[in-house]
Amino acid sequence: MDSVSIKTLDGSMKEVLSSEIKSMRERFSGKLLRPDDAGYDVARRVWNGMYDRRPALIASCVGEEDVVAAVRFAAEHRPLTAVKGGGHSVAGYSTVEDGFLIDLSAMKGIDVDPTKQTAVVGAGATWGDLDRATQAFGLMAPGGEVSLTGVAGLTLGGGMGFARRAFGLSCDSLVSVRIVTAEGEARTASTEQDPDLFWALQGGGGNFGVVTSFTFRLHSLGPDLFGLSVAYPLQTAEKVLTAWRDFAESAPREVSLNCNIWSVPEVEAFPTELHRAPFIMLEGIYAADPEAGGQLLAPLRRLAEPLWDESGRTTYLASQSAFDEFLPDGKRYYWKSHFMNGMNDNAVDKIVEWANRRINPGTLVVLRHLGGAVADVPEDATAFGNRGAAFNISIDNGWNSPEDDEANIAWSRECWSDLKQISTNGVYLNFNADDGARLLGAGAQANVRRLREVKSRYDSGNLFRLNANVEPASEARNSSR
Repeated sequence: MDSVSIKTLDGSMKEVLSSEIKSMRERFSGKLLRPDDAGYDVARRVWNGMYDRRPALIASCVGEEDVVAAVRFAAEHRPLTAVKGGGHSVAGYSTVEDGFLIDLSAMKGIDVDPTKQTAVVGAGATWGDLDRATQAFGLMAPGGEVSLTGVAGLTLGGGMGFARRAFGLSCDSLVSVRIVTAEGEARTASTEQDPDLFWALQGGGGNFGVVTSFTFRLHSLGPDLFGLSVAYPLQTAEKVLTAWRDFAESAPREVSLNCNIWSVPEVEAFPTELHRAPFIMLEGIYAADPEAGGQLLAPLRRLAEPLWDESGRTTYLASQSAFDEFLPDGKRYYWKSHFMNGMNDNAVDKIVEWANRRINPGTLVVLRHLGGAVADVPEDATAFGNRGAAFNISIDNGWNSPEDDEANIAWSRECWSDLKQISTNGVYLNFNADDGARLLGAGAQANVRRLREVKSRYDSGNLFRLNANVEPASEARNSSR
C-alpha cells in the first residue's frame, strides 16, 4: 500500500507513510479504502447530495476494535476526521474532503432482550433496522420520523420523533453507550460510569468520541396504533393551523402531533391533478389504544374539506417509514429550525405568510408539538436544551439541481431569520445545515459551559470537530480574549 496525502486539523496536507498505513492495516479487521479501491464510492456516499466529498482514506470498521485502531491512527496523525453512522447529517458532517473518514455503517448488530426490555444497537444501524427488531416483541425505542435515519446521529443530537410526548427523546431512553474517546480508549458511559460523559452524549452530538453502540430502554407500543394523516388546501392554512395549535395545547401526552406545509410531490402515490398543489397536513400518532385515539383525533379530520384523509388504524412500522420515499438519498437538502415557547395568532400569521412565499414546492415547513415526556426531563439533566419549548418549527428545503443551491439556501436563511422573532432563540442542532458551533449556545444555553468542560476532559485537542462543535474549555477561554 502506497503512502497517503491527507488533510490535517490545521488545514495543511500531511504524507502518511506506507509503513504507517501497513501498521494500521495489520490491526484492522475491516477495509481501509483509498479513492481507487473497490467499494470506496459506496463507503463515502452520504444522504445529502450537497456533500459529494472524497476522503483521502476511509476506515470501514466492522467492530469496536477497528474503531479503536482508527481513532488511535487519527490521534497520532491528526487528520481532519469525520464519522459516518447512518450518513444522514443534514450539515454534511458524515463525510470529509481529503481527510479521514471513520465509517461505522457495517456495524449494524442489534440484540433485543424482551425480558429486560432493552436493546443494544450498533452505531451503523438505522431506525428502520431497530424498529423491525423491537416490534417483533411489541417494543420500541423512541426514534425519528424517517426510518432511514441513522440511530447514532439522531440520538446524539437528542432525537425528536413521533412518540416524543409519550416516551421522550431518543436520548432519554439511553441506558448506556460504548464509546472510543479521542485517545483511542474504549469505555462505557452511563449514569454510574463516566456520568458527565453520558450526560454530554445525551444531546451534545458527536463531540466526545466515536460511539460504537447504544443500549436503549424499550417501551411497549404497537404493532397497531392510530395514525393521523389528513391534508387540506393551503388556502385553509390559517384556520387549520389555529385549530391544530388549540388542540395540541390541551392534548394528552399519548398524542404527538405534526403540522406540515408542503406541495404535493410528483409521484404516482398522488393523483396527477394534485401534483405541486400546496397543502397543509396534520399528522401524528396516538401511543395507546387505537380506537380511543381515533375518537380523540376525529375533530382534526373535520376542519375543512380535505384533499385526502388517510387517517386510521396503522402499524408503528408503517408510521415510521411513511415519509421515507419523499426524502431520498442524493437529493440536495438544506434545513434550519427554531424552538418556540408558544404560538400566538401573530406567529400563526407569520408562518402562513412564509408558507405562501415558498419559491420551491419541495420546501417542507414542519411544526412539531412538544411537551409531555420531553418536558418532564429537567433542563440540566441532559445536554439537550430547550426542554420547556412548546413547539419546534423546521424549514426542510430539498431540491435536485446544483443550479438551484443559491436561491434555495438564501430563501431558507431569510425565512429562518424572520421567524426568529417568534422563537425562543433556540435551535435543534440535528436540523441545522449551517455552522453548528455558532449556534451551539442557542441549542443548549444553560449547558454549554459543562459541555466544554467535558470536551476538555475527553477530547482536549478537538479531534472530533466535524459536528455542532463544542470547543474545549481552554480553547473557548482563549478565543474569547
